[in-house]
Amino acid sequence: MLKRLTYILLLTLTACASPSDLAPAAPTQAESRLTALPPTRTLSPSPAPTSTQTTLQAIQPYTIEGLRQHEYQSGDVTVLGLIEETKDFASYLIEYPSDGLNIRGVMQIPTRGEPPYPVIVMNHGWVARTEYRSGDGTSRAAEYLNTRGYLTISSDYRSWGTSDVGPSLFYSGLAIDVVNLLAALPSIPEADATRVGMWGHSMGGGVTMKVLTIVGDNELIRHSERSEAQSKNGRVEVRAAVLYNTVSADHADLIERWGPGCFGDIASGESRLDCNSSDVIPLDLPLELLNGYMFAVDDPALMKLISPIHHLNLVTAPVQIHYGEWDGEELAGAPPAWSIKLFDAFLVAKKPAKLIEYKEQRHSFVNEAWYQFMDTISKFFDENVKFAE
Repeated sequence: MLKRLTYILLLTLTACASPSDLAPAAPTQAESRLTALPPTRTLSPSPAPTSTQTTLQAIQPYTIEGLRQHEYQSGDVTVLGLIEETKDFASYLIEYPSDGLNIRGVMQIPTRGEPPYPVIVMNHGWVARTEYRSGDGTSRAAEYLNTRGYLTISSDYRSWGTSDVGPSLFYSGLAIDVVNLLAALPSIPEADATRVGMWGHSMGGGVTMKVLTIVGDNELIRHSERSEAQSKNGRVEVRAAVLYNTVSADHADLIERWGPGCFGDIASGESRLDCNSSDVIPLDLPLELLNGYMFAVDDPALMKLISPIHHLNLVTAPVQIHYGEWDGEELAGAPPAWSIKLFDAFLVAKKPAKLIEYKEQRHSFVNEAWYQFMDTISKFFDENVKFAE
């Protein structure tokens, strides 16, 4: 309740400010690399729910069911240029459309084997946007998988790198960008869109879990028209997923540890310690939605509608969960209890999952543990993606 009142006060103060009070300061050199959010408009305080839209109606598009019914707007993957070429792979800067935004990322095509290659979609964890460069957080694992004959592809997501900026409540925008990437895979001649796995680290693990609950047995989410030559029914499908020191699949845990999302400017949000800048909540969103978000973060019933852990019945892919014994000792890390909680929930849902602990490892594995991890997941992907019927 304290968080809710704090954010109501924030919006009320914003509403009472003069236009000069809301004018942005001149951007720093780091901030100038970010695409600016739309201009902030003056807001008037309004209770939630309103007479025109209830809190549930405002939040419904961001629930798991709302995201399953969302009309995804994808297209083709465009190669913008060569980044690097080695004996094992060639990496390219790519771009693709996602619900009207241009999203960039990295694709690495292996030199071993023959196309079309099985695909691993890689979801990066949180990196400060002022420091992030395309491929950060996924490149090392991608290179390993390239040597095993996998084409790897990673989305920067909206608001990271040189992608367009767009709103993302409860990771919804990030998940939408990944679903649209899945839908665009058939536009890549070297990719086999019928053999797809997914890998996610930290925040990317949370994005992966949201995507799995969105696309599982969902006839509404389909490939582009090109998929008919590659797919029996054109439906987007993930055959296996790996979670690596994942954040919690229960958004209530994330809010308890890091606070709700940051309202307003992205750069200023990343400098604050009282909010989670993984979420992007511009102040020009409808006021009912802003109020709905504030109420949802303190409402256990709404959190269940939003959090993947309460919708594991929708997951169709086997999942491996890997975590470090010492992860979470730093605030930025993901406590092992989150991985254990998710695994227990998979067991209750009677879904195939495996939990693997790495002794004396933290948020990013090092030395022999990292190679053990990559060897284990490569065999897992081979069984369920590369050689699956």
